[in-house]
Amino acid sequence: MMQRGTTLVELIITIVIIGVAIAGVVGAFSLIVGRSADPLNQTRAVSLAQIYMDEILSRRYSENTPQGGVPRSSGCSINTEESDRAAYDDADDYNAINNESPRNAEGDLLDPTAYSGFTVSVSVVCAGGEIGLPGDDAKRIDVTILDPLDQNYQFTVYRTNF
Repeated sequence: MMQRGTTLVELIITIVIIGVAIAGVVGAFSLIVGRSADPLNQTRAVSLAQIYMDEILSRRYSENTPQGGVPRSSGCSINTEESDRAAYDDADDYNAINNESPRNAEGDLLDPTAYSGFTVSVSVVCAGGEIGLPGDDAKRIDVTILDPLDQNYQFTVYRTNF
């Protein structure tokens, strides 16, 4: 009479194979879960950049530019004349923003629950030559958003002197 069954060696090999497979699946899953906040942070970074870009582009080209932009002012200078955020009235005033918490045009903090851990920096430089204009006829505005996971998102727009 012949008996059928598994040996101890076969049982141990099966346990080892199943253990390796489970470790691989758990490792892959943890990698996916660890990056699950990325799309949310990216969406919030784009939203913040849009808020800042809209605000900056709604301001005058320079301190010497009259409301409405006519007559056109000559020259390009980067001066941060205003120290109070609510008083920013031209594009280069925003050059003073460096690693600050997100704020609205009045200088009040934006929703701290939505933007906790985010910082904003703005750089303004004369850059007409970069887009085929005389050097004084455009400013490049770079808005950099740093998210809570230390990922940088840089957005660039040109403000022309028209």
